[in-house]
Formats: sequence, structure tokens, C-alpha cells
Amino acid sequence: MFKTYHRLHNSKDFSSVIRFRCAESGSFLQIFAKSNDLLHSRLGLIVAGKVERLAVKRNLAKRILRAVFSEQQKDFVGLDVVVRLRCRITREDSSRMKEEYKALLIKLHRCCG
Repeated sequence: MFKTYHRLHNSKDFSSVIRFRCAESGSFLQIFAKSNDLLHSRLGLIVAGKVERLAVKRNLAKRILRAVFSEQQKDFVGLDVVVRLRCRITREDSSRMKEEYKALLIKLHRCCG
């Protein structure tokens, strides 16, 4: 279960991370990060209806990203992360998206961690 304190909740939190300008992009994702003063990481997801029309597919993308974040969470303590989906994904793309997410997160951790 993804705990509520591991999420970014309001637009102020999202804006703060995005304005910090520590970002990396790949073919599927754009990831923003900013260090926080907490003992845990927090995740915010942006999966626009414009990018993925079907709610089922938007929810699939969110589930995949939350699962990967949960796996990697111990390695990135004290980091606020906002992930934006850039293009539609299929089930076949999900493994490549996971790998891209992990690689981008490592790059970002060097930048602002």
C-alpha cells in the first residue's frame, strides 16, 4: 500500500518541485526532483487525459510508477519527485518505462540529492 505521507498532495507542493528546475527527460517520462527535509521521499504523478485518454490506461501508468517508486524509495530518502507521462504507453512499453524511470531517478539524485 502506498502511504499518504509518501505523496505530494497539493498544487503548491507540485509547483515547488517543478520550479526547482532539477529535471530529466526520457522518451516516456519527464521527472522533476527537489530535496526535502523529511526522512522519506514523496511522489507526485501527472498523467494527463490529453496524453492518455482512457482512465484505465492512466491508472495502469500510475500503478506502475508507484510500484517502481516504492521499490526504489529506500535509496532516495529526502527527495520530492514529480513524474509526468509524456506519451501513451502499452503493456509492452511498461518494462521499458520502468527502466527509464530508474535511470532518470539516478541521474536526478546526483543533480539535487
